[in-house]
Amino acid sequence: MTVERLSNSINIKEQLRKLGVDKGGIDILALKADIHIIYIHNLHVGAANILKQDALSIGADLAVPRGTVIAAKPEVDSILIANTKQLKTLAKKELAQPFGLKDLAKKLKEFAEIKKPKNVDIMGIVNANDDSFYAGSRFKNKDAIESIELMIAEGATIIDIGAVSSRPNAPVVSVEEELARIEPILKLINQAKLYDKVKFSCDSYEPKVIQKALDSGFRIVNDITGLQNDEVCKLCASYNATAIIMHMQGTPRTMQKNPHYENILDDVYSFLQCRMEKAQSFGIKDIVLDVGIGFGKTLENNLMLIKNLEHFLTLDKALLVGASRKSMINKISPSDVQQRLPGTLALHLEALRNGASILRVHDVPEHVQALKVFKALSL
Repeated sequence: MTVERLSNSINIKEQLRKLGVDKGGIDILALKADIHIIYIHNLHVGAANILKQDALSIGADLAVPRGTVIAAKPEVDSILIANTKQLKTLAKKELAQPFGLKDLAKKLKEFAEIKKPKNVDIMGIVNANDDSFYAGSRFKNKDAIESIELMIAEGATIIDIGAVSSRPNAPVVSVEEELARIEPILKLINQAKLYDKVKFSCDSYEPKVIQKALDSGFRIVNDITGLQNDEVCKLCASYNATAIIMHMQGTPRTMQKNPHYENILDDVYSFLQCRMEKAQSFGIKDIVLDVGIGFGKTLENNLMLIKNLEHFLTLDKALLVGASRKSMINKISPSDVQQRLPGTLALHLEALRNGASILRVHDVPEHVQALKVFKALSL
């Protein structure tokens, strides 16, 4: 007899299939292999004691502070540890319990039903301005077309084109100047008929620029203001365009001046949920959410969002992550922008593991290769 310790990250269903387990058994056992760690804030102490006993009764557990059993404090934070099968059982049990457990039950059900995406898009970055933070992404006219064609050949499935820098302290650019930068590229894309090869995304929040791009065949609007402007909502709806809603605290000029959150996960979640509902009220059907790495966030905020990206899957929308060559890497491992590809890959692969389905990148071939290896490890 030999014994092997398998990784928690293996494709458990595939392993069970190879073992010869029948289909019904595979589904049941897979639920038991998927572990959830859920942090619950400000739980009524009575609810904590009920949830603790209910969790223990089915083989799960709830970590609570000392003194909870004697109700030393009216509210406590706690950590629930349960597999998917146990989570579904708890969600049913708590529906009949007091102290707010009914509301918690609904959230537990959402977590239990999370499904990570199977497909991943690589979004290549093209900047039509000369002040973006990474010089390697700056292109004009024919150079931009050559770069786009190369990215397509390398495996990009989306090309994101912008003409205004959104780096910290970036200057304000007029709509006229933004149009002057991007229009020549739009014309060349049309001439080369590149729309037949890849989806194009417009990185802008200006209605006039967005309309010009949509009239030119773009199918995605990447709005760093998170659809703040109603006119952008109307355009996305009327052109049946995909809307990427990003979270940003402040503006590019102010966002990195002492960013602060009460709870980074809850604050970003609430913002995205609110703007998602706004988009839907305008008739926008296809929505992508972006937690906004580097946009009004500390290093700790950024890491927390990437590590806990799965939290946002309950919004039931595709998640985009763009950490490519950003300064957070320099704060972990001092490096200039030219040296941040390894750090970028580490962040993006972790984002994929936690539920991202679109990666916005400067380096397409490296990400395509990393994605292939990542998928092979998941088999």
